[in-house]
Amino acid sequence: MLEGDVVVVRGVGNGLKTAVLLGGLSALILLAGQWIGGTTGLLVAGLIALAMNGFSYFYSDRLALRAMRAVEVGPREAPGLHRMVRELSARAGMPMPRLYISPTSAPNAFATGRSPEHAAVCVTEGILGLLSERELRGVLGHEISHVGNRDVLIASVAAGLASMVMILANLAQLGALFGFGSVDDDGPGLLEVLLFALLGPVAAGLIQAAISRSREFEADASGARVTGDPLALAAALAKIERAARARPLVADGRTAPVSALMIANPFSAASAARWFSTHPDTAERIARLQAMSRGVARV
Repeated sequence: MLEGDVVVVRGVGNGLKTAVLLGGLSALILLAGQWIGGTTGLLVAGLIALAMNGFSYFYSDRLALRAMRAVEVGPREAPGLHRMVRELSARAGMPMPRLYISPTSAPNAFATGRSPEHAAVCVTEGILGLLSERELRGVLGHEISHVGNRDVLIASVAAGLASMVMILANLAQLGALFGFGSVDDDGPGLLEVLLFALLGPVAAGLIQAAISRSREFEADASGARVTGDPLALAAALAKIERAARARPLVADGRTAPVSALMIANPFSAASAARWFSTHPDTAERIARLQAMSRGVARV
């Protein structure tokens, strides 16, 4: 895993799972598009989804940082934090990302940016006051790994595919309402169209959430390899989980979209069903990191 002074970030199990889930989402779109509106319906949905998510992909960093009222800091304003990020970036073989601090009291952190060359890492004032230097280093390793693993790109692709399912579901509803459907005699009936309109978005949401959870597991593992200290991240996650339950972030139109980027669910743990959660269960994440520290293979 070490090549000179650079840690090579790898992951097979979670990467394969992500590929399978993306493939499943793509297959759902192809089947539904051909089934409901033929090639034309599929192309229309694809173009709309591409336009919607292209903007999000290129400007996701600005939108997320603005939502958290984050301020960029340099080595003069935050020397210790800057030093840790610079060191971990070098170990991961990546450029130094821009570094931001959010005035939010809820402890959390996130990474954003469409590529390692256009990346930003943000921490809240709450996490700076909660974690020890060792634990904070574990969190930063996790966030830098998100950048190296191109997780913003993967999340954007997943969001684009999920958007296509939503658009096709809306087309299905319109088709059922106005009596439109496939031009083929073997096209779907009214009941089938309505079932897809209801269940398609649910299936897409479940797959999208599963992809997000898979990427969190992967960032945990690769981040722990970068820092060489899985237990530091495990301890940080336990602290963040307890603090989030005691002082959850207020969910509103600005912060809700950013929550999926954060290292842990910033809202009340009871507020989201497990299957639809973008974050894995914290206890399972800690167990995997503890197994990693003992040299036990975990997928």
